[in-house]
Amino acid sequence: MYKSYSIEIGGRTLTVDVGRVAKQANGAALMHYGDTTVLCTATASDKPREGIDFFPLSVEFEEKMYAVGKIPGGFNKREGKASENAVLTARVIDRPMRPLFPKDYRNDCTLNNLVLSVDPECRPELVAMLGSAIATSISDIPFCGPCATTQVGMIDGKFIINPSQEQWKSGDLNLTVASTAEKVIMIEAGANEIPEAKMIEAIYMAHEENQKIIEFINKMVAEVGKPKHEYESCAIPEELFAKMKEIVPPEEMEGAVFTDEKQVREENIRNITARLEEAFADNEEWLAILGEAIYQYEKKTVRKMILKDHKRPDGREITQIRPLAAEVDLIPRVHGSAMFTRGQTQICDICTLAPLSEMQRIDGLDSNEVNKRYMHHYNFPSYSVGETKPSRGPGRREIGHGALAERALIPVLPSEEEFPYAIRCVSETFESNGSTSMASTCASCMSLMAAGVPIKKMVAGISCGLVTGDTDDDFVLLTDIQGLEDFFGDMDFKVTGTTEGITAIQMDIKIHGLTRPIVEGAIARCREARLFIMDNCMKPAISAPRENVNEYAPKIIQIKIDPEKIGDVVGQRGKTINAIIDECGVKIDITDDGSVSVCGTEKEGMDKALEYIRTIVSEFEEGKMYSGKVVSIKEFGAFIEFAPGKEGMVHISKIAKERINRVEDVLTLGDVVKCKCLGKDKMGRISFSIKDAQ
Repeated sequence: MYKSYSIEIGGRTLTVDVGRVAKQANGAALMHYGDTTVLCTATASDKPREGIDFFPLSVEFEEKMYAVGKIPGGFNKREGKASENAVLTARVIDRPMRPLFPKDYRNDCTLNNLVLSVDPECRPELVAMLGSAIATSISDIPFCGPCATTQVGMIDGKFIINPSQEQWKSGDLNLTVASTAEKVIMIEAGANEIPEAKMIEAIYMAHEENQKIIEFINKMVAEVGKPKHEYESCAIPEELFAKMKEIVPPEEMEGAVFTDEKQVREENIRNITARLEEAFADNEEWLAILGEAIYQYEKKTVRKMILKDHKRPDGREITQIRPLAAEVDLIPRVHGSAMFTRGQTQICDICTLAPLSEMQRIDGLDSNEVNKRYMHHYNFPSYSVGETKPSRGPGRREIGHGALAERALIPVLPSEEEFPYAIRCVSETFESNGSTSMASTCASCMSLMAAGVPIKKMVAGISCGLVTGDTDDDFVLLTDIQGLEDFFGDMDFKVTGTTEGITAIQMDIKIHGLTRPIVEGAIARCREARLFIMDNCMKPAISAPRENVNEYAPKIIQIKIDPEKIGDVVGQRGKTINAIIDECGVKIDITDDGSVSVCGTEKEGMDKALEYIRTIVSEFEEGKMYSGKVVSIKEFGAFIEFAPGKEGMVHISKIAKERINRVEDVLTLGDVVKCKCLGKDKMGRISFSIKDAQ
């Protein structure tokens, strides 16, 4: 049965078609927001996947170039692997929805979002977030929803609900908030140093907007929603837990878990696992789920001690940050390097500078191609956690962590006019035990300063964790969570910022939402911690950007020329500019507005290239001295090249003070001579004199 539903959101109409297409999916919604159209589907397998201890949820955001009237670039002319934007969008759909599925659900589930058309006024990412929630809510897949998502921008201090693509790019805030009917379940933000109070105001404005959408979804569920199907529970039997506690009493598990050394803790758990495997050797059913049971036992132990006794596994106070260390310039010859260590989390960041021509080109669903000047990449090798596995390139987690650190630092970067470089930072994870993305932000900030990038302010980041009890007011916030507290806790609330305000937020939770006191408390706790990190760790290592770029970094000088003269500098088929590049050993970039960047490592070659360019774009002035090379000799005189493609003639009578019969008696091809411009001759040609320049 085909039905259509509509609601006004952010001044535009959202229309949802149910039963029109994709009828064999468990749930499907054809979403229209303005002219943006996205098909969102939810499907699940009939049976649980065997041999796993997690919920196998897959989220896809498919960008089709036909949606913006483009044919994909390259030879294949077919969409390839998911873009970075698609990966990040899939993550932001996954994060709020995953906790709302039953914890003991092991059926394969896929949320697919196919972008069919894009209206620049209505961002397809938001439509997919809403569509995934709607498709799942009206399906027969078990789901404790509905949930809704709203985006908030800010221009000139005013909030904008669900901003357009242009407003999203140019504003001071990119905030995405997902909510259930009661609580906030996900926050993602990039901000231009937004004060904490202003950020909280924006978060709860989005939360209120989400309530209208949830009412709308509930109406759809009541009319066209399918009954939720029964599923085979994969919960651990209580009898197994009881038997485990007889063999390993709770106090023994506490002693095994509570240590500040990750390796010691893991060895303790291995010993406990071996004892339990021996005890249950005759019970194949329990052996098959023993790993998950031990994980659950360990988790309950840690949560109980934190919540009731405020005792953390490594003995820290709930507001205490692990030992900090920072240093710069540890890697020779690179343009900038820094290492940041927080407990057993260690990141080394390397900064590379290059001409603007090396910016990343992104051919995506924006109406125009986008150039990305600052790139932050994050790597997480298996050795950082003491494991071994082959490297398969960056996964979704690595891409997400890199994007978070990138977002954190963009607000403090200098403009292209102030610093005409493309910048790439690479964070290598040397060791990991919780919140490497925030360590990456700190290391990247120091690496940029060490490379001589004149960032406006220092940026630091920290993560705040959470353990909740049975009621909303029974909770403990944990500053600087380590891996164990992340795995067993309820929240990973990452905040980056300067002394003035927030530059990025990423919040993940494993429960059905956060109350406002938790959100406000976490944001306040993160501010206190990041200021501590700046003052006590980062500033002692490097307190301000270096005045000059590193000696091994390319040097760039920019000048402006008349855009009408660009063709003269480039020359026919690039002949002129390539001649300058080859002779001077530089790179030259010219933009349509006449900005010319000369990049090189040798000042002499850069100065020579600049002089050539200035000569080419300037008109010859009478009485001015020029230096050039003899490139042609005729009976009547010689032609002098003052710059590639820019020549003038010296008549034979103007070569020497004495009379000469042949030009070759004084000049040879390749000679470099000084000339004086004599202005125009009777025929309107510019003439030069060598003898008057002596």
